[in-house]
Amino acid sequence: MTTPFPFTAVVGQDDLRLALLLNAVSPAVGGVLVRGEKGTAKSTAVRALSALLPEVAVVPGCRFSCDPAAPDPSCPDGPHEPGAGTRRPARMVELPVGASEDRLVGALDIERALAEGVKAFEPGLLADAHRGILYVDEVNLLHDHLVDLLLDAAAMGASYVEREGVSVRHAARFLLVGTMNPEEGELRPQLLDRFGLTVEVAASREPDQRVEVVRRRLAYDDDPAGFAARWADEESSVRQRIVAARQLLPSVRLGDGALRQIAATCAAFEVDGMRADIVMARTATALAAWAGRTEVLAEDVRQAALLALPHRRRRNPFDAPGLDEDKLDQTLEEFGEEDDDPDPDGGGPGGGGGQPSPDAGPQGGDTGARPESGEDEGAPQASGGGEQSPARAAEPFRTKVLSVPGIGEGAAGRRSRARTEHGRTTGARRPRGALTKLHLAATVQAAAPHQRARGRSGPGLVVRRDDLRQATREGREGNLVLFVVDASGSMAARARMGAVKGAVLSLLLDAYQRRDKVGLVTFRGSAADVALPPTSSVDAAAARLESLPTGGRTPLAAGLLKAHDVLRVERLRDPARRPLVVLVTDGRATGGPEPVALAGRAARLFAADGVACVVVDCESGPVRLGLAGQLAGELGGTAVTLDELRADSIAGLVKDVQRRAA
Repeated sequence: MTTPFPFTAVVGQDDLRLALLLNAVSPAVGGVLVRGEKGTAKSTAVRALSALLPEVAVVPGCRFSCDPAAPDPSCPDGPHEPGAGTRRPARMVELPVGASEDRLVGALDIERALAEGVKAFEPGLLADAHRGILYVDEVNLLHDHLVDLLLDAAAMGASYVEREGVSVRHAARFLLVGTMNPEEGELRPQLLDRFGLTVEVAASREPDQRVEVVRRRLAYDDDPAGFAARWADEESSVRQRIVAARQLLPSVRLGDGALRQIAATCAAFEVDGMRADIVMARTATALAAWAGRTEVLAEDVRQAALLALPHRRRRNPFDAPGLDEDKLDQTLEEFGEEDDDPDPDGGGPGGGGGQPSPDAGPQGGDTGARPESGEDEGAPQASGGGEQSPARAAEPFRTKVLSVPGIGEGAAGRRSRARTEHGRTTGARRPRGALTKLHLAATVQAAAPHQRARGRSGPGLVVRRDDLRQATREGREGNLVLFVVDASGSMAARARMGAVKGAVLSLLLDAYQRRDKVGLVTFRGSAADVALPPTSSVDAAAARLESLPTGGRTPLAAGLLKAHDVLRVERLRDPARRPLVVLVTDGRATGGPEPVALAGRAARLFAADGVACVVVDCESGPVRLGLAGQLAGELGGTAVTLDELRADSIAGLVKDVQRRAA
C-alpha cells in the first residue's frame, strides 16, 4: 500500500487544512470544496486526511459498513443483530471523473431479477464511502447525471437503485470532498451548495516557503516510509486532538448572540435558502471544539463565514469568489453580543484562547500584440494610432437559444438534442454490452412469440438474454461554442466594440448555463490568434474578451482558417462534442490580395464540413452593405443582428438556425 504524504507535513495552506480538520471533527459540516490552480497540494492534503480519521466500528462481513450499535434495518446484506462488531480505518473512496452510473451507485443484475426474482446487487462507490470520505478530484468535470446522483445521496443519506420496479436501498452518509481548477469550468450552483465549506488555494509567493515545499516533496519521494515516520508524532498529536474535539463537541454552547450574528451575516450577503445558516452554525461549533472551548465566540462566527459563504453568495459567474471582509466585520459588530463578556485574551487565530492554527508540528507556514499601423479603408482613424484602448462591455442580456441541428451524442448539457443515458425514452434497441436502461414493453414484445417453444403454457413469461431491449433516450448535450470575433479598426472605430463585447459576454453566460465548452479566436491587422483554446472555463473567456485590443485591417479569411484549424484539432480530442461557430463581424474583409474571395473560400470549408454557424451582424448605420448576410450564406449558416440576438426580440430564431444549417 502506498504511504500517503503526512497531513502535518503540508506546508502552508492553513485555510485548507483547517477546513478539512473541521470536517473531521464534525462530519455534519458537510464536506469541503477546494478550488485552486494546479500544483497547490489540493489532492495531497485530502488524501492525507483519511489517515487522521478515527477508526469506525462495522458489522463483520457487511459490504455496506453498517454500524453494529445501530445497523441499517434495510441493509441489503442484513438484517444484522446489534453487537460489538469489528473496527477498521475510515475509508477514502475516490470517484473517477469518467465513472459510470453503475460504478457509482452499484449494479443490479436485471436478467436474474426478471427471470429468477433475485436481487443480485453489487455495491458501488457510494456504499464503499458510507461513514467515510467520498473524494471527487476535478469535480467540476463530473457528468451532470452523476452530479444528480451525488446530490440525491448527499441530501437523503441513502442511495436508491431502481430498475423497472426492482429497487435496492442502502445507507450512504459520507464526507464529500471535491477539488477543482476553476480554469476548467465552474460547478452547478446546486452542487456548490452541497459542499459545507469552500477554500481557495494558491501557490505561495514566498521563496522560503516554496523552498520548503520542494525540500519536503523530494524527501518524501526518495523515502516515503522514512519521511512519514519522521512526522509520526505530529500525526498522532493531531489525531488525538480530533478525538478530543469530537468528544467536546456535544458540550459546545451556541448562544443566541452568536446565532443572531450568523443569521445577520447570511442575510447581509443575500445567500439563498437556510443551508448557509445551518452550516455556519455547525462550523462555528466545530471551531470552538477544535480550540478546546465550550462556547462559540464572535471569532468563530467570522471564520465560519469566510469558509461557508463565498460559494453561496449571489454573484455573476464571472465575478471573483470571496467575501467583502469589511462588510463582514461591520455586520458582526452591528449584531454583536451585548450581554456576553468577550475573551480578554482574544480568540482570533493568533490569540492563546482563540482559533489555533491547524498546525500540530513544525509547519512552514493577455497582452495583445502591437497594433498594425493601418486600419480598414473608410474607417475613421483612432486618435492615438491603429489600436484603441479596450472598450468596456455593455450589460449582458438573455440571448436566443442557438443550437446545433440534428441529434448528437456528446457530453450531457442543455443546448442541442442528443442521444443520452438520461432523458425521455424514444425507442428501444438490443443492448451493446451491459444492459443499463431496460425497455420493459419492448422486452415483453420480443419474448412473447417464443413462450410456447420455451414450454410456457400458463401465466408468466420466460425471458432470455436475447429478449432484453435497451431503452434509447433523448436529452440535451453541451456543445463547443467557438467565438470568432472581428477586432479590426472598422469594429472599434464605429464605437461598436462595447456592444459587441456585451453580446459575446451574454453568449458566454448562456454557454455557462448550458454546460458548453468555449473557445475564442480573434482577428485584426494581418493575422488571427487563438485568444483562448477550447475550455470549460467561460470566465477565462470573459477575461480575455475584456482586455481584447482592437485596430488595424480585417483579415477575415485568416480568422476563418484559424477557427477551422481549431475545430479540426478539437474534433480529434473530443469527437462526440459538436461545434457551433459564432462569428461576430460586420462582414468586411480587407488587407492582402483578393481578401473577399479568400474569405468566401474559407467560409465554404465550414459549409462542406456541415459545421453549424451563426453570424452576428455588427453592421450599423443608415446605409448597410449586407456583407454579413452574404458571409452567412457561404458558411451554410444564418445571420442575426445584435438586436435580434436578444431573447425578447424575434421568435423562432432556433428553428431558423436549424433550417438554414440543415
